[in-house]
Amino acid sequence: MNDLFDTPTQNHKTEPLAYRMAPRNLDEYIGQSHVLSEGKLLRRAIDSDRITSLILYGPPGTGKTALARIIASKTKAHFQWLNATTLNIEEIRKNLAFARQRRNKGEKTILFIDEIHRLNRVSQDALLPDIEEGNIILIGATIENPFFYLNSALLSRSHVFELKHLLEEDIITILTRALKDKERGFGNVKIDITPEALSHIAKSSDGDARKALSALEIAVLTTQPDKDGIIKIDTKIAEESIQKKHIVYDRSGDEHYDTASAFIKSMRGSDPDATVYWLAKMIYAGEDPRFIARRIIIAASEDVGIADPMALIVATQASQAVEIIGMPEARIILAHAALYVALAPKSNACYRAIEEALKDIETGMTLPVPEHLKDANYPGAKKLGHGKGYKYPHDYGGYVKQDYLPEKKKYYKP
Repeated sequence: MNDLFDTPTQNHKTEPLAYRMAPRNLDEYIGQSHVLSEGKLLRRAIDSDRITSLILYGPPGTGKTALARIIASKTKAHFQWLNATTLNIEEIRKNLAFARQRRNKGEKTILFIDEIHRLNRVSQDALLPDIEEGNIILIGATIENPFFYLNSALLSRSHVFELKHLLEEDIITILTRALKDKERGFGNVKIDITPEALSHIAKSSDGDARKALSALEIAVLTTQPDKDGIIKIDTKIAEESIQKKHIVYDRSGDEHYDTASAFIKSMRGSDPDATVYWLAKMIYAGEDPRFIARRIIIAASEDVGIADPMALIVATQASQAVEIIGMPEARIILAHAALYVALAPKSNACYRAIEEALKDIETGMTLPVPEHLKDANYPGAKKLGHGKGYKYPHDYGGYVKQDYLPEKKKYYKP
């Protein structure tokens, strides 16, 4: 087995913390429950050593290589690691020839190719016959969408599993484990890190465990112990270690709601500069872009409404685009929609109309449906007088005066 996939141990103290803390088995693996929880296809394949060719696709630091290490430790096949950035066709053919020799001896070969999106078409094609014949099981890892970079023949012979950004709580779990682990982490070092500093590193890592662990390592190794031998890490040190400013913003606290409120009121008040500032603060703090998109949609209907019906279309299309594109590019889409709503003419007539109507329903007597408006399309309806006297507006050029409520009400006030 390639040395890169040896389980990190005490002998690897010179290795980066992110390498040392790589999960050794699926029980230590954090995140990706959508493909690795009990009963999921990939989990079953790993547990039963029934791995078929697969592509692991996802952002940096989400566990692609770590998962490959786990597969390497569990599989009964020979595991060969290659990196597509330095791989040429001759090396591919040489490894495929070795795989055929091993197969003749009854031994399987797993060929792991990191950054597989960098393989050219010729190299991709060279893999196909040996995948088809079962000489190798291919595992590719990529940060790029494989459907754009890999040929259809290779994709048709592989399962594609998308790994997603780790959640903030996942990152905190990984960091806490590193602080406590005496064998591979900092468990033998006296460290006092504030919850705010830990949270800042987790938020600022953008779902990248490697980035978070590297920041923690920098913080620990560059901070001098105090007179009691304790390394104290506060928010300022965390900022320097991950090179991102800390701003007070609790997703479930006052700052979350106050900033969202300022954002909404700035759009309502037609102030584009304030709108984009509060939007930027939420984005920088790591707010869920879907939450922001929902606020824009609400404002488009509540505060713009009929004054510019396109606002709602722009907002809803932006929400869909955010789901498709993801961050960081989605920030542009959010700004596009928010500024459109801020700059649009305003009318809350729709909001006031439905609120007043609901209040009447809640507090007053429920009005009966007039006979001429009742459904007359089922047998016997006409005998009951349903629909009698109804005037079909299109027979009168599109409009005809008639009563649609049994009492005079005025809800819509443009």
